[in-house]
Amino acid sequence: MKKYEFFEHASEIKFRAYGRTIERAFENTALAISDILSRGDKVEPAGVKKIEIEGENNESLLYDFIDELIYLLDAEHFIVAKAIVKIQGKKLEAKVFGDDALKYPGMDSIKAATYSEMHVKQNKDGNWEVQIVVDV
Repeated sequence: MKKYEFFEHASEIKFRAYGRTIERAFENTALAISDILSRGDKVEPAGVKKIEIEGENNESLLYDFIDELIYLLDAEHFIVAKAIVKIQGKKLEAKVFGDDALKYPGMDSIKAATYSEMHVKQNKDGNWEVQIVVDV
């Protein structure tokens, strides 16, 4: 099973992340965000941050999770290398492992996540798929 894949989208990046559980799909979303920001360079998991959010539904949890990843980069210069996500009902808790973004020259940026074309769904085979578009 693929972890994530990218699609062409004008002035934005659209991608899907996959997982056997919803948590794994969110973890792979963090990997895709890291790949976008680092332009494919491997990011070392040198530090850890904690994320706790509540949302109305799975889509709002996804949006807020990505928003937190963007905040960590913009405010704390922290780029995520790996995430461990737990979702219970409308609450998401994550430990994100990453590094100082200033160590990675040529870093790209993500302005924001969008609800455009977003979905979080469980497929017929029981696996999960999330789709998101981010402004770059």
